[in-house]
Amino acid sequence: MHDLEKFLASGDSNATIIEVDNFICQLCEWGERLDVLSGPQKDFFLNQQFEREVNNGGFQQYFFNASGSHASATIESLTKIGAISTAELLKRAISQFPDSKVPAGEDERRDLILNLWPDSSNQVWAEFDRQFYLYEDDLNEMNLAFIRANREHFQSDEA
Repeated sequence: MHDLEKFLASGDSNATIIEVDNFICQLCEWGERLDVLSGPQKDFFLNQQFEREVNNGGFQQYFFNASGSHASATIESLTKIGAISTAELLKRAISQFPDSKVPAGEDERRDLILNLWPDSSNQVWAEFDRQFYLYEDDLNEMNLAFIRANREHFQSDEA
């Protein structure tokens, strides 16, 4: 990553989010090493992972992929940036799982998803997707405010 302050001052929120996301993804080896991230870095990573997966393939994809193992932590990370509506939506999606618990194990989670919701166009997931795409929370702006408030965690040593 280059100069964070330059990106923040640019006014291009998408470019800034992408730059910070690339920086954090490289730090944690694209989610393989979340233990190397600081708290704010991990929160940002979880928020971006959630938004990226849902935008790419909906809630079913989010839960089906490795990202689903972090669903409960993502509720907390969304809340930290003030994305209350999005956190509540994710909480309601999690409630579709037995006992409102998303299995941490990828194989168990995938089997459960395929058995409970065998049709990828399932109306349950479609409704969560529809609600998400309303973007009641401006996730880019909320994440940018979070980055600004926690600058020291998002600076590159190279800057």
